[in-house]
This record gives sequence, structure tokens and C-alpha cells, in this order.
Amino acid sequence: MPIKPLSSTKLYRASSLKKLSSDCKSTKHLEPLDEIVGQARAQQAVEFALSMKEKGYNIYALGRNGLGKRTMVLRHLNRQAPNSNGRTLFDWCYVVNFDDTRSPKVLKLPAGMGLQFKKDMEKLMSKLLKALPLAFDNEMYYNRADKLKNQLASKQEDALRSLTEEAKRHGVGLSISPQGNYELVALNGEEPHTEESYLALSATEQANMQTAISALEAQLRGIIRQITLWEEEYSEKQQKHDEQVAEEVLTHALESLKEQYSDQSSVKAYIKAMHKDILDNLDIFLEESEEQAALAYASMSKKMPRRYQINVLVSQESQMQPIIVEETPNYHTIFGYVENATYKGTVFTDFSLIRPGSLHKANGGVLMIDAVKVLEHPYVWDGLKRALRSRMLSLTSLEREVTLSGTISLDPEAIPLDVKIILFGDFATYKLLQQYDAEFTELFRVTADFEDRMPRTDESEAHYAQFISSIVHSNQILHCDKKAIARVIEFSSRQADDQNMLSLHSVDIANLLREANYCARAANANMIRISHVEQALFNKEKRICRAKDDFMQSFINGTTLIDTQGETVGQVNGLSVMSTSDYQFGAPSRITATTSFGEGRVFDIERKVELSGSIHSKGVMILTAYIASILGKTDKIPLSTHLTFEQSYGGVDGDSATMAELCAMLSSFSGKGLRQDIAITGSMNQFGEAQPIGGVNEKIEGFFDVCKIKGRRDTQGVIIPQSNVHNLMLRHDIVEAVEKGKFHIWAISHVNQAIELLTGAKVGTLNTKGEYPKNSILGLAQARLSELLKKHAKDIHSK
Repeated sequence: MPIKPLSSTKLYRASSLKKLSSDCKSTKHLEPLDEIVGQARAQQAVEFALSMKEKGYNIYALGRNGLGKRTMVLRHLNRQAPNSNGRTLFDWCYVVNFDDTRSPKVLKLPAGMGLQFKKDMEKLMSKLLKALPLAFDNEMYYNRADKLKNQLASKQEDALRSLTEEAKRHGVGLSISPQGNYELVALNGEEPHTEESYLALSATEQANMQTAISALEAQLRGIIRQITLWEEEYSEKQQKHDEQVAEEVLTHALESLKEQYSDQSSVKAYIKAMHKDILDNLDIFLEESEEQAALAYASMSKKMPRRYQINVLVSQESQMQPIIVEETPNYHTIFGYVENATYKGTVFTDFSLIRPGSLHKANGGVLMIDAVKVLEHPYVWDGLKRALRSRMLSLTSLEREVTLSGTISLDPEAIPLDVKIILFGDFATYKLLQQYDAEFTELFRVTADFEDRMPRTDESEAHYAQFISSIVHSNQILHCDKKAIARVIEFSSRQADDQNMLSLHSVDIANLLREANYCARAANANMIRISHVEQALFNKEKRICRAKDDFMQSFINGTTLIDTQGETVGQVNGLSVMSTSDYQFGAPSRITATTSFGEGRVFDIERKVELSGSIHSKGVMILTAYIASILGKTDKIPLSTHLTFEQSYGGVDGDSATMAELCAMLSSFSGKGLRQDIAITGSMNQFGEAQPIGGVNEKIEGFFDVCKIKGRRDTQGVIIPQSNVHNLMLRHDIVEAVEKGKFHIWAISHVNQAIELLTGAKVGTLNTKGEYPKNSILGLAQARLSELLKKHAKDIHSK
């Protein structure tokens, strides 16, 4: 019984939107979805990972770009209530370490308190910069200081006066040199001896004078030591006095601050250490020279007002968990860095120049990064793993990581890290990380696998309509009427290559709606209608179909040879798909098979010249095995066959031409011509059963377009595997042609059906004698082979 072509109803599944209410006329009447359609599995994985507090439950969001992975995760996270993840948020500040300025300390403050503490400290410093100088600039302070100074001077004078008087009794005077040193000199009356007068003295007098001077020098040294002790005592008393004065100011100034932060142990400890440091470095606040003050602000020495500043690294604006999307994940943007400043040719840095990275900002929440971008930047992946393993965020200089040098830099205290990392990536990157990084599966234990497609039912169509409404609302474009919604759903089904599925590639849908909106506005329409959607699809194809137009031009000018009518032995029209980066189209081509006397081998010319891929070669071997099973059970096939894709210069792969190649071979074996108005596509197994192939819509459309170029005939059509029928979402002009009986599509389950359609003859069934019917295709082939075998045997016998 001949196979009937498919009816037009099988070639395209229209959307009826049965589950939408009768009142729904457009997306204006549809409630937008607050989630990504069809991603329940991925959403459950995300919810599970975010609820796990243990280390290692980070997420790898797996799926192609454009599936809405990031949008879905962001929507889910933004719906979370404050503190829903059970984490307490903190502000993080760096302050100077008064014991070691190279190792800044971390202050952990409740969320929102960091900036307030910084302001309070700035007010305190402003107050102290005024109050301390005033405390040291009054009559009481000066009187006390003068009293201490006078006491020191009095002691010094008394000690030196006693020594002077004793020296005079021995004829020795005490004087001060120009360098400020005390000197004992011999006197001649009231004046020092000159060299001549001293030499005029007798030897006894000179000896007595030297003895007296030596004894007086010993006393002078003792007095100088005593004066030094008195000066140190004076300095200590002055320092203690200054501290007492400063203590009164500080105690009053710090009283309210200590009370305000009495429940913050780290702040209390810092204020206590700062209190002591200010007393040790009072001269910071008493600088009189503007140059010295400017230098103090810019230098790295410990005497600088900036040492009391607060560097608020992270300030939480609310109790909502931070959600950070890092678009440029290099080392500095992820882990933070320390800036350098220059003052009058001197490069310096300190704790106030520490800058936060994405991990600092996301601490207590979620950090979302693209996996490929992370792997593209050196040291980022290793640093990320190190932070997740230790759950500590150390700010290590990248320069020190790279150069391994001992360059002086800051070594800030590490910050405890509590963050969930979500890596977005494709399957290839996922397998790469699994294969080459043993720590990956330990640190990213949850895979959120995003679906490419979802089943197409009446319920899912209604759900998809809401998804379309959410895109319309979020992009603020014109609303779509009901027919436009249906057409977008049908487009989604075409994108999924399945009547019973819908594509979840949300970027394609959003782009189509934006372009349809452009067409609607250009036509001054108040709503997107089906005509605008069709226009947008047409415009898009027009933009990207140059390769197809060039290919079809080769049929118009006769460069590419193909017949779409008549019959030819050993020649069949096969179908393949050609593609660019963003477009694919059907490319009909002529497949030919020639036979000659031989040993039954099949020569794949594409393979011989290395234009064939391994899958195509496998298909040729399968059809070789099938030929052997039907014609070579009792003897060798005395023919060698040469197969080729005519005018193919760019390589051939895939097994979708297997049935076409078999038909060409059997035609060449039997001498029976094949119809050229029919093209065929489909794979087959060793039993001749038709197997599904990809790109069936593009292949049919490609042959239909070539038929229009070469001349339309009502007998033309395409043979496809039965298992590809559910993939059909063909152009409306093809559906219309099939409906009018001017084009045909046959769905087959076995290659024999294709042979019968192409030859108009029965394939033939083997009888009990091992013979096929004479007028069948296999019977004709068997007769030819038998004749060749006999002739070959006769030639051998005659020799």
C-alpha cells in the first residue's frame, strides 16, 4: 500500500491559548510572572543551596546563555525577606593598629553602624584639634610650666655657683665655650692665663694648678650628670603635666563616645588604644607649622591625624542580604586592593587606602559571577577557592602574588567570610572544571541545571503567555494582542524544534518582542499585533540571511547542479543544513553513486579526500552492512560502489544522508531511476529502520525554495523519518502548498518505503529459494549481480 503524504495539520501546531480566559484580549489583562517559566528544577536547587549554611554549598548555574539564569536567580533572591538566610549582616571597617601600622585591624560593627562610627570619630577629632591646643594655651598651663622650668634652672644655677666659687679659690674659672660646653681655665687674677703668663709660672705652681683643675673637672662631670638627671626629671614632670591636661580634655571628649559604643567590645578596645596613643603623641595636635601639618596628613610616619580615621570598607544599607553581580571579575575587583598615594614625590600607603572587592560587599549574601570570565583572569580562580576553603577574606597584594618579592606593603587582618558564590556557565566549562580541578565539586556542591525547553501543553501555553506579559511590562513596550501572543508561542516552538515543546531561551523571545514593538510603533499602532511579529521575524531573517541568499543564487545561475524533475539512475537529492553563527538554512545537494565490477567495497569519496567526518563515515559503514545483509548473504557482491556529495567542497559530517546514499546505491545496482522531484533526509540503522535527524524544518524549506527557483511541480516533496514528524513547524507558504496538494511530505519508518517512493517499484521480499521478485528493485539488483558472478566464474574457468 503506497504511503500517503502528511496532511497540512501535521506540519505546524498553532497555538489556541485555550486556558486563557475569554476576557483576556492582550498582555494588559495578564498578570506578569514573578519567576522564570519552566525552571522549577533549577529554582529548587538554588533554594536548597542558599538554605545550607555549611561550607561548600555554592552553586554552578548550568545552561546556555540566554536562558534567563541570572534573571531567575535575582528575582528569587529579591523576593527573600530580611535575614531569610539566617545570616547576620555586619559593617566592616579597617583602623590603624597602634602597635604595628603595617597590620591594620578590623572592626566588626552591626549593620549600618560603620558610617555613624566614622562620623563620630571625625567629630571627636575635630573637637580635639581645637580643644587640646586651647588646653595648652592658657595662663594656668604656662605658670605651671614656668614653675617647673624655674625649678630646674634654680637647681642648675646653685650647683654651678658652688663649683664656680670653689674653682676661684684655686685660681680656676668656669666658662662656657661657643659650642655650649662647660670649660675650666686657669686664672691670672680675674682674667684667664695667656700662654706666656702660664709658662711664666713655676713648675710647682703649674702642677698645683693642674691638680686643682683635675679635681674640679671630676666635680663638674658629676654636676653635669646631675643636671642631665634633673632635665630628665623635668621632662617627665612636664610630660606628666601635659598628659594630665590632655587627660582632662580626652576624658570629657571620649565620655559620650564610650557610652554610645559600650556594647561593642571591639570599638571599646579601639577607643582605649586610641586614648593611650593620643597621650603618647600629643604633638600631633599641637603642630603650629602648616607645612608640618600637611606633611603629617600625607606621610607614613606614625604622627599623622589620618591614623585616627575610620576606613569603612563595607556599610550595609539594610538588613536585606547583599546581592552583588560582578561583571568584570579580575583580582582587584573580587578581592579588593590597597591604593598608593603620592606626596611631593614620595609614594606611600596606609590602612585608609584599602579598597573593598566584590567578596567584601557580598559578605553575608550572594556573589554572582560568570565562570568563563573568572577563568580568563589569572589568579582569580585560585584566590576564590582559597577564600571559600578558609572562609576568611585576606587582602593579599597581587603584585606580591605575581612577583614573589618582599616588597613592603600592608598586611591587613583577615575578615571572616560567609558568602554564597553562584557561577554562571555552560556545560563545556562545567566539565572542564570537573575534570581538571579536584576541589571544584567540593566547593560547588550544587548544580542548578537550567532547562532549554519545556513541554507544550494548554497549561504551559497559558503560563508562557504570562511570561510574555512579564517581558512586555519589564521592557515597557506595547502590549500584545492575543494573536500576537499565540504567534510568539509558535515561534518559541520552532526555536525548540518540536511541536510539543517550548523554548526557554528567554533572550530570543525578549528580542522578538522588542523588534515587534519597533515595527508596531513605526506603523503608529497602539498594540503589537500578529502582523508586527511577522514583520519583525521577516526583518530579522533579512538581516542575517546573506549566506542563504548567496547559496540560493548558485541555483539561479546554474553554478550548483540539481534536478527537480525527471528520473536518473544512481542520483538522489539529499538535504543538509548549513549554518553561520546566528542563522541556519537548508542546503539541498546532489548525491551520486556509481558502480563497477569489484569486490563489494563501498568507496566513500568524501572520506578518501578527508572531507568526511567520523559520523558520516559511520553512516556509510552502516549502509554497507545493510546492503551486504540483503544482497550478499550467499556470495560476495561483485560490485564496487563510489559515493559522493557532488559539488561539496567544505566537508561533510553527520549521518542524515544515509538513506539517500542507500537509495542511490540500489538505483545504481538495479538500473532503476530515482525521482528527482523528491528530496530525502534521514539516518538508518543496520536493519534499515529510519532514524531521526536534526534541522528537519530547514531542510524541507531549503528544498522547497530550490524547487521554486528551478520550477514548481505539484509532484515535488520531501521524505523524512516518521520520528521527525513532531519536529515540524514549517513556514506558512509550505503548509499552504501541502494543503493545496502542490507539495508533499512523506514520513517513513523504513528505508524500503523511501525506495518505493523514489522508484515507483516494490523493493521486494526474499522468498524461500533466496530470490527476490524479478521486477522488484532488489530482484533487478540480484539479477545483475548473479549475471556478473556467472560471467566472472566463466572467465576464470576459460583461463
